[in-house]
Amino acid sequence: MSQDFKALQVHQVEKKVFKREIVTRSLDDLDPGELLVKVHYSSLNFKDALSATGNPGVTRNFPHTPGIDAAGEVVSCSDGSFQPGDKVIVTSYDLGMETDGGFGQMIRVPSKWAVALPDGLTLKESMMLGTAGLTAALSIQELVIGGVKPQDGPILVTGATGGVGSLAVAMLAKAGYQVTAVTGKMDQADYLKDLGATDVIERATALEGSERPMMKTLWAGVVDCVGGEMLAAALKSTRYGGVVTCCGLVGSIDIPVNVFPFILRGVRLIGIDSVEMAMDKRLAVWQRMSSEWKLDTMNEMVDEIGLDGLEEKIQGMLKAQLKRKVLVNLQD
Repeated sequence: MSQDFKALQVHQVEKKVFKREIVTRSLDDLDPGELLVKVHYSSLNFKDALSATGNPGVTRNFPHTPGIDAAGEVVSCSDGSFQPGDKVIVTSYDLGMETDGGFGQMIRVPSKWAVALPDGLTLKESMMLGTAGLTAALSIQELVIGGVKPQDGPILVTGATGGVGSLAVAMLAKAGYQVTAVTGKMDQADYLKDLGATDVIERATALEGSERPMMKTLWAGVVDCVGGEMLAAALKSTRYGGVVTCCGLVGSIDIPVNVFPFILRGVRLIGIDSVEMAMDKRLAVWQRMSSEWKLDTMNEMVDEIGLDGLEEKIQGMLKAQLKRKVLVNLQD
């Protein structure tokens, strides 16, 4: 096997000026770790776009290769956790942040970051899901654990055209739930219905009456990908004993809400973290995504590109112009 490989690398030119180029790197350039993986596929996330443009909240040390998702075959594993040829998924932890990530054809990471590819998924399918799918599935898992059943009523998904939101809509529908999708892009209503949404509503509709201490009860549960006033409105309109999960902050990091939903209706707010979650929980969710929650629509939900297509997609993501999830094929 060649010791050289291709990667997208971000360089800092000036204090706030960064450039991206495809370079040839050596295995000697990689970070330390027990596990060496030949990457077949990755996916583009908003965090990757931030890292690629020098956002210091994600990456501070350059040159750097972004990519918080990677799936491929094990080349070597010094602690014996995996064998050469094993197929693995690596997401979360520090991958693609300060550790060179999945936009390179090789990665070296701690073996504890990797998950064996579950039966029922290909490497390509795993990256059609990636961190976005993992986050969506974690949110749905919390609804299930919280006792929210399909017959209890509709589930609200906010930010429904985003990566997490669209996958949440599709997985909830697959699991038998009735889904109401909230979006600011009503031109994509048919797309959301094709994914399984029963109803699609505008943001203004979901926020109507949110200035009041409490709102009419509508939702058995909520997958919130937005935060801010949208999360507050969701909490105020969730039915007694319902579960609201929170995984986004594009609306705001602050929640303008009172205690009434919690002490009068017993609503539960659960934060979703896909970065440092326990491995047993991570494995359980990937297993569900490969079996009862496996989507038949994944091919229609992604655009597949190579490394040379990343620049255009990064710019499109930063401008909120992407309509589908981006799958990155790193195979020559």
